Parts: sequence; structure tokens; C-alpha cells
Amino acid sequence: MLRAIIEEVLLFVLPFCVFAGYLIVKRRNPLDVEHWSRHVFWLAVVGLLLAIGLVAYGGWSAPRNQGAYEPPHMENGTLVPGRFK
Repeated sequence: MLRAIIEEVLLFVLPFCVFAGYLIVKRRNPLDVEHWSRHVFWLAVVGLLLAIGLVAYGGWSAPRNQGAYEPPHMENGTLVPGRFK
């Protein structure tokens, strides 16, 4: 679960990092407010669309297992891993 959250946060932050990199390449100060004020809204929209798109893609392309899940359990003193039956 933590991995999924980190991926979503990184996808949201990615457009802001790209824009900051663009400002650095253009030799402008990326911390100057005048460069960000017009673009923050669109950067946030693009970041949200990327995050939503990845969640949708993951939901539609995830493998679906048939059958019931049998959780891990002990059998004759040994641990049997969980599996789908």
C-alpha cells in the first residue's frame, strides 16, 4: 500500500519538478514566484490527471485471480503460504 501511495505522490510532483528543471536550464530562479504563479494551476491539473490515469490503468490491467483465497495457515507444524484455489 505504501508503494502505491509513493507512486501517486511522485506522479503528482513530477510536472512541478520538470517545470523547475526547465527554469534552471533557462537560467531563471525556480524559487521566484513570478515564474510559478501562472503555471501552478495547470501543473496541478496535469499531475492529478497523471495520478488518476495511473490508478485507472492499474485497476483495469491488474490480473484477476479466479477462485477463493486461502490464507496462510499451519499444517503439521509447517507454514503453508496463502494461495488461490
